[in-house]
Amino acid sequence: MFLKQLAAALAITVGMGVASTSAHAAYPSQPVNVIVPQSPGGTNDIVARLISDKLAQKLGQPFVVQNKPGAGGNIGTAQAARENADGYTVLFTISSAQAINPAIYKNPGFDPIKDFAPVAAVGSVPNVLCVHPSFPANTLAEFITLIKANPGKYQYASAGNGTLNHLLGAMLDEKGGLKLEHIPYRGVAPGMTDVLGGQVPIIFASLPSSIATIKAGKLRALGVSTKERNPALPDVPAIGEQIPGYNGELWIAMYVPKNTPKDVIDTLYKATESVLADPDVKKKYADLGVEPLNDNPEQLAKRLDDDLKLWSTIVKSTGAEVN
Repeated sequence: MFLKQLAAALAITVGMGVASTSAHAAYPSQPVNVIVPQSPGGTNDIVARLISDKLAQKLGQPFVVQNKPGAGGNIGTAQAARENADGYTVLFTISSAQAINPAIYKNPGFDPIKDFAPVAAVGSVPNVLCVHPSFPANTLAEFITLIKANPGKYQYASAGNGTLNHLLGAMLDEKGGLKLEHIPYRGVAPGMTDVLGGQVPIIFASLPSSIATIKAGKLRALGVSTKERNPALPDVPAIGEQIPGYNGELWIAMYVPKNTPKDVIDTLYKATESVLADPDVKKKYADLGVEPLNDNPEQLAKRLDDDLKLWSTIVKSTGAEVN
């Protein structure tokens, strides 16, 4: 009798273990919340929605994008850091928030390494140095000559103090020997509105969010911020062609709260890897000017570490700060 009871107990225990394993292996078994710490319509939002839609198809559960903008990305990022580490919250962010904010804010509300586990880097994009069509320079070389001849005369708009397009302008001043006046806005959209309206002549805008406007002739593209030209704008030079050492890449990546189970991270990474191989995603990336990346968690961790060092140095050398 005792042996029968023991056998029954063991069977129940094994059964529970199998059920638990099966339930865990079924991730995701409910909708996944995707936090985008920037406004709708920006680069991160565009790519996050594209990838999230494809992940939903691959994994059989909705990936619901929620925009949580504010403080250069700090508000949404800090919220993501406080969520449960169960795989049902994903942070879809950009390098400016994850790698620049810790250097420029005294207390951004999160630690990019201690609070998050990397999943995958999914793409990189240049920012484009754009001017209003009425601006009296048609090429990058003419722009540099004009600004040097008129120090402090011309303004450039940014999404706010400490944002990437602010620091790209500061880097342009430092490495190019230029002097531009910085006009910070509360987000890219209002800054872009004033540039399109002719109130401010210059802006650094991400290629995905500005390419349609450039092709429509409403903005003139003078240079891209990455080391090399972008295939979407093959006639637009890299700024580094005229200003040696100039390079500012924006990358887009997925993170989850620290201590999320490794098998959940593996599931997300493998699904993302498959999504990036999708011909539809490749075409949309090409149309947007997004260069595909496929960093695994270890490679993304290295990329973040390198950029934390890079932007910390730039912030110190330019004296950029948040008011």
